[in-house]
Amino acid sequence: MTAKKPNVEKNIGLSVGRLMVRRLWRKGSARIGGGIILLLILTAILAPFIATHDPYEMNIIGRLEAPGGENFLGTDEMGRDLFSRIVYGSRITLQIGIISVGISLVAGTLLGLLSGYLGGTFDLLFMRLVDILMAFPGFILALGIVAVLGPSLQNAMIAVGISGIAGYIRTVRGSTLEIKQEVYIEAIKAQGAKNKRILFRHILPNIISPVLVMATLQFPAAILSAAGLSFIGLGAQPPTPEWGALLVRSRVYVELAPWLVNFPGLAILFSVLGFNLLGNAVRDVFDPKLKN
Repeated sequence: MTAKKPNVEKNIGLSVGRLMVRRLWRKGSARIGGGIILLLILTAILAPFIATHDPYEMNIIGRLEAPGGENFLGTDEMGRDLFSRIVYGSRITLQIGIISVGISLVAGTLLGLLSGYLGGTFDLLFMRLVDILMAFPGFILALGIVAVLGPSLQNAMIAVGISGIAGYIRTVRGSTLEIKQEVYIEAIKAQGAKNKRILFRHILPNIISPVLVMATLQFPAAILSAAGLSFIGLGAQPPTPEWGALLVRSRVYVELAPWLVNFPGLAILFSVLGFNLLGNAVRDVFDPKLKN
């Protein structure tokens, strides 16, 4: 019997992965940010068990009750339990981040790969279009898109996702232009490999680090943008317990019931802080330009 050869590539990949995880764990910002994100994820998963009330149940008699007692974060203008609405809002926050970043990441990566690899006239014309998109601030672009699509949470997520595509395209295109000049890519072409195989098996794995860093840092920006769209009435619509929507409906009660603004605002603050801390740590570990 012949002994099986060890899978060297797989072992190398696992070793590099473990090394990156260890480097990430050594950073205090990664541990703090990861802890906040883990708490957010657990809250979203266990929302039915954590929430003390139905987030949509109204009680006009108990409206605008101060924190304490049965409603320990108080009630809103419709008598709904604020704590339960914030807990269920964590699900929407994660959904916003995942869908928005997913749209930007997938579309931006594919278009950036094609633009950088094909080059020529297509690349020239396509990048001029990207330059036009990048001339608009991300939130303004998202605002214009959702104004055309119509106000809703789904359209807000699509708009935020589209507004982030241009950044991925430029990053992926630049990395693709650099990698496709490598000798091993020329050797693979000489062997008759198809473009699809070259793009997704040899180029994409080598540019995944900057894409991962961008996705991690875009997550909190997507949450803030969606909250901003909800705040001006173009995002989540009543009675959805999205944190930005909670703020906009509570601003008229800021003096009478400040807890309606304070607690959703703190939820947004700590969520964005957690993703920013983890994103900065991921950038420090995975971005080769920042390594000593």
